[in-house]
Amino acid sequence: GGELLKERAALDRIRSLAIPPAWTDVWISSSPRGHMQATGRDAKGRKQFRYHPRWTALRDADKYSRLIGFSQALPRIRRRVARDFRRPQLSQEKVIATVVKLLEATMVRVGNEEYARQNGSYGLTTLRDRHARVRGSTVRLIFKGKTGKEVEAEVTDRRVARVVRQCQELPGQELFAYVDGDGARHTVSSHDVNDYLRETTGEDFTAKDFRTWAGTVLAATALRELKGFESEAEAKRNVVAAIDRVAKRLGNTRAVCRRAYVHPAVVDSYLDGSLDGQLAGPAVESAVLSLLRRSFHKEVRRRQRAA
Repeated sequence: GGELLKERAALDRIRSLAIPPAWTDVWISSSPRGHMQATGRDAKGRKQFRYHPRWTALRDADKYSRLIGFSQALPRIRRRVARDFRRPQLSQEKVIATVVKLLEATMVRVGNEEYARQNGSYGLTTLRDRHARVRGSTVRLIFKGKTGKEVEAEVTDRRVARVVRQCQELPGQELFAYVDGDGARHTVSSHDVNDYLRETTGEDFTAKDFRTWAGTVLAATALRELKGFESEAEAKRNVVAAIDRVAKRLGNTRAVCRRAYVHPAVVDSYLDGSLDGQLAGPAVESAVLSLLRRSFHKEVRRRQRAA
């Protein structure tokens, strides 16, 4: 038997957490400053969390600063993928390299076995044979994604098509699998993919970083195509249009896309009129990296002055 809570400020804080009525085993932090404000289990028994807004902002800021490191590591990842892709056998490295290649080409989520089991929703590593169609050198993926929407992705690459076809010919229903030296079949998991990325880069990068980088580059490209603006209202409309374009590619809502997948420096550069000049030339990725570096150093100097 707990005590009845009557303090208005505490009640207002709890209401602001917007805890769904369907949650069970709910725990709420007694401190308004705790980084984790509430936990509970949803209707499907999965543990869910509510974080303090400031903690969320810090976490997102860290994610964006790591984006610079990830983009610098991309050439190294691509070289490793190209090397493993040329292996003659259907080895673990070759199949993981294929998944990484598809991660970058399609921007599809890497997948989680728990979601596949409980929700019937999929990502690259949890796809089944039935989700892939190979026609010549084109691979078409059709499946239910994490948000419940149908995801369609298509890649035309002769070598990718060959690996996917070889994977489909193996026994078992999971798509991405390989055969070890003893002839035993193993599936490729998201952990395998993340371990591959860490081993390649020597840093703690994961498959999700591909989506954050892709979202940022897509937003920069979309905003550059929209050109300038005559008023603040037009600028805001253009930003919304660009974010919507990215959200459609990534399969996210506009709000999630802007908060979690587009580096704020891209939007800030567009609004202050400097984006077009910073993205001059065809090498968009290197231009976006330079933009992020400038933004990072500017923010470091601002914080040093404020300290």
